[in-house]
Amino acid sequence: MDEGSAMKDVEPSKTYRLLESGPIVLVTTARDGRANVMTMGFHMVIQHGPPLIGCVIGPWDFSHAALTATGECVIAIPTVDLARTVVDIGNCSGRSIDKFARFGLTAEPARMVGAPLIRECIANLECRIADDRLAADYNLFILEVLAIRYDDAREERRYLHHNGDGTFTVDGRTLDLRERMVQWKAFQVEL
Repeated sequence: MDEGSAMKDVEPSKTYRLLESGPIVLVTTARDGRANVMTMGFHMVIQHGPPLIGCVIGPWDFSHAALTATGECVIAIPTVDLARTVVDIGNCSGRSIDKFARFGLTAEPARMVGAPLIRECIANLECRIADDRLAADYNLFILEVLAIRYDDAREERRYLHHNGDGTFTVDGRTLDLRERMVQWKAFQVEL
């Protein structure tokens, strides 16, 4: 490295600190009449049509057994007003507690899947497993989004992004460059 550079070497295991995949989300599952919710940060949009999302849910997560048994979940997108709740949900296991009751979340029925929506979240994406071939080796599930419920009346719209070290970045000012995105006009639909 050049002596004038301020760059330093960082362990490759810290990749997640630089390439955060998107907002922190909550994932709901349901099995045998019992709903659960977990916090998840490792996810990505894979394609638009059909809409596919990749997410990592491993056997260490209580939700893993319900997801693999039912093939369904809901990805709920919380806003900054739920930040402490989101962290607290991630710090405990549904094996021992009812997280909906513990954190005062309202479960609402989904239209297409058995897992519940979370009323307090700005959006809920009803998903079904489209491909689980990478789950055994990498805990990576490919989910197809079947339906979306969005709370258009919600005033708080800022998402949380985990920095990988217990700190979060909150969405702020939006830079509008839609006029330059000529290849993506079809996706410029207001929510």
